[in-house]
Amino acid sequence: MAVNGRPKILPWLLGAAAVVLLVLVLVGVLLASPSTDDASRQESRAAVPEQRSPAPEPWAAPTSSALATVQGDAGLPANPVAEAAPSETPARHPVDLEKLRTLLPNNLYWETGVPTKDPEVLRKRDEEGKRWNALYGKVQSNTATEQEIHQYYEHRRQVSEDAIAFATTVLEQYGTQLPDQEQGLYALSIRMHRTRLEELPRQIEDALSRKSAQDQRREAWQRSGGGN
Repeated sequence: MAVNGRPKILPWLLGAAAVVLLVLVLVGVLLASPSTDDASRQESRAAVPEQRSPAPEPWAAPTSSALATVQGDAGLPANPVAEAAPSETPARHPVDLEKLRTLLPNNLYWETGVPTKDPEVLRKRDEEGKRWNALYGKVQSNTATEQEIHQYYEHRRQVSEDAIAFATTVLEQYGTQLPDQEQGLYALSIRMHRTRLEELPRQIEDALSRKSAQDQRREAWQRSGGGN
């Protein structure tokens, strides 16, 4: 019986060993592969790019509408408006333009510098600016007459004198109520226009001298027959 049973037991042992080996292989595969949760977490991390803190921007000095740069021919600060949060009511600026208008009724600031959104006023300012620029071009090209030269520089004198008067009056009336930077802008305007006034006599003399030399060259050219 023992001799006859060996052939029957041997196939069974071989089959059991194969099953055990297969189970071990499957367990090893399962242990080596990531779990479903780990895989999903890895996919989520791959789908979302790495978040990095933004690099700090270079520091820049703050700007303010209340401290506009010197503007236009008048060379005066723009009418300032105190800044406030959107939910707050803007603070009232201390400068009273109506009072200044009574103190300086004929100042050019009311024509050329006072803030406005009136399209007609803006159109007239633009036309006036173009007119003076055209006259300045003639002065520079030596084609202006003596009268036009004096007219142009008389306008420059009035612009500077009125700007000084306006800025001085603002500082006298409201200087202690204005921010330091705004006071500085008015003081800068005064210094700038005083410098322009000091330069006017030399500029007028230079313009007249250039015109005289141009006229002499033109006469000499005409006498030599250049005009024929």
